[in-house]
Amino acid sequence: MKDSIRHLIQQALDRLTAEGVLPAGLTPVIQVENTKDKSHGDFASNIAMMLAKPAGMKPRDLAERLIAALPADEQLTKVEIAGPGFLNFFQNSDALAQRLEAALADAKLGVRKNGPAQRVVVDLSAPNLAKEMHVGHLRSTIIGDGVARVLDFLGDTVIRQNHVGDWGTQFGMLLAYMQENPAAAESELADLEGFYRAAKKRFDDSPEFADRARELVVQLQAGDAECLRLWHRFNDISLSHCQALYDRLGVKLSMADVKGESAYNDDLPQVVADLAAKGLLTEDNGAKCVFMDEFKNAEGNPLPLIVQKAGGGYLYATTDLAATRYRAGVLKADRVLYFVDQRQALHFQMVFACARLAGFVPSSMEMEHMGFGTMNGPDGRPFKTRDGGTVKLVQLLDEAEQRAYSL
Repeated sequence: MKDSIRHLIQQALDRLTAEGVLPAGLTPVIQVENTKDKSHGDFASNIAMMLAKPAGMKPRDLAERLIAALPADEQLTKVEIAGPGFLNFFQNSDALAQRLEAALADAKLGVRKNGPAQRVVVDLSAPNLAKEMHVGHLRSTIIGDGVARVLDFLGDTVIRQNHVGDWGTQFGMLLAYMQENPAAAESELADLEGFYRAAKKRFDDSPEFADRARELVVQLQAGDAECLRLWHRFNDISLSHCQALYDRLGVKLSMADVKGESAYNDDLPQVVADLAAKGLLTEDNGAKCVFMDEFKNAEGNPLPLIVQKAGGGYLYATTDLAATRYRAGVLKADRVLYFVDQRQALHFQMVFACARLAGFVPSSMEMEHMGFGTMNGPDGRPFKTRDGGTVKLVQLLDEAEQRAYSL
């Protein structure tokens, strides 16, 4: 309603300017506020007092001219002058009631989408597996679910994609830890978070362990049977934890929506080969990279988008590039929304630019990073699972319920 009143006032100002009452070139910020006393109307504006001096008029006199110039509107019953020159607007309750009744009688509540319906892929939640979800996963899950529901309501075909982290260096680290301590690993798997931190500590403390972990990543990506067996076990346990939380949160995510990094593994060599065929690859210290003119560091040097490490392993960029062309070619998406925190803004800018440069997606397909802030610890920095101070999401929900029931 405030916007409607601002529009009415602007029309009155335009009319008075055309009549010579107000000087040309005025661009006031039209303020409309709720009244404190409803006997003085529902909304008030001080526009007459703001423009009285340039108009060379008393505020109340200008207020009278403004009222006379206001277009008629069925949403208002009357407009009065109050005090030194306030305009008080009285809302038409009957008209408001009719609008509400019409909205309630409409399955879409009177809301319509601008433009045609689209096929929209919503990339949301995306926790790393082999460890439990923590508070940092809440925003991507809830914000992404909320937007997906709105798009559903507006008539878009929404395809939810839970791009879980079920591939890469972390799994080589976990496999190496299990191979090193099979008996301990059996008991520790009940606490995925503790298991992950123990493996990460070994990875950080032992260069030999880290080298073995990296070798196992390559073996896993190459389809080694034993690595795959252990990998499936980690994933099954972690995904069951995730699904229990999704069900508890009431978000529209199921196992059918999981399309993790591993799903694109077979396409990763082809992604690199296609980039090479397009003449986009440059070797830098043994790694295969894409350099794009629009991305430079503070010194003005080009930033690399690394798609294959010197040891042969692939990275998030490679998987994300494979995902873009799957979503374009298989899912036939018109639009893709990525709900990932703001720290990944540059990564997605580079991936989107590379995908377009390589022809992985059509020019018509929209790709948008829907960034948001991070959940930080007492030191003001984002939580890190490896440090052990992260609040598990299940613990947060338990405490929230306990506090709610205790009130």
